[in-house]
Amino acid sequence: MNLPSTISVSGASLPQTYQAAQAALAQCSQVDECKDWADKAAALASYARQSEDQELERMAQRIRARAIRRAGELLKQIEPATGYNLPNVEKAGERPFGKYDAAREAGMSPHQAKQATRIANVPERDFQEQIEADKPPTLSQLASQGTKPRKPLVDLEGRDPKEYNRALHYVAEFEQAARDLTNQNHDQILPTLNEKERARLRAAIQKIDAITDKVATRI
Repeated sequence: MNLPSTISVSGASLPQTYQAAQAALAQCSQVDECKDWADKAAALASYARQSEDQELERMAQRIRARAIRRAGELLKQIEPATGYNLPNVEKAGERPFGKYDAAREAGMSPHQAKQATRIANVPERDFQEQIEADKPPTLSQLASQGTKPRKPLVDLEGRDPKEYNRALHYVAEFEQAARDLTNQNHDQILPTLNEKERARLRAAIQKIDAITDKVATRI
């Protein structure tokens, strides 16, 4: 089925037109076919907006989203153009063919290819429910749902980053103090202290004891 850039479709024929488009898109096996469908649907949506035909516009938006999703599904089936010996393979004139190469040959930009792949990542049921809603989501809205969230480098356990950072440094200060005191040769150093130094040491120990007692009773 073809979708010319300007068409006149009666309201009664829209359901049949949409069903035929769905069936045709499900059979698409080439990315460039899907791209052609998406382009024609975009032109049809523009025509419908100018004609203030909301039903036709929604149908065109749905067809376009389905075409982009199908393109993404096909792109995901292509193995990445990577490999341990990739530089040598390229020098030999046998450059691997990846999904972005396929997208480029189909006339899609890297952004469009990435968007299509992300839309294809949206669970089928979620996609179907949203695309058939009274107000179908935009391609950008769909693509945002198919973006895999990046795992944080550190598990903050639900805490505010500043709070986590403060706690980390707090514990590290005690650990560092424990390492520094453990590494001292107390038996060798203590006999060499004079009375003034002993008094200073006793005062420091009292402060340390007060702090550690306070901390120990709260952990």
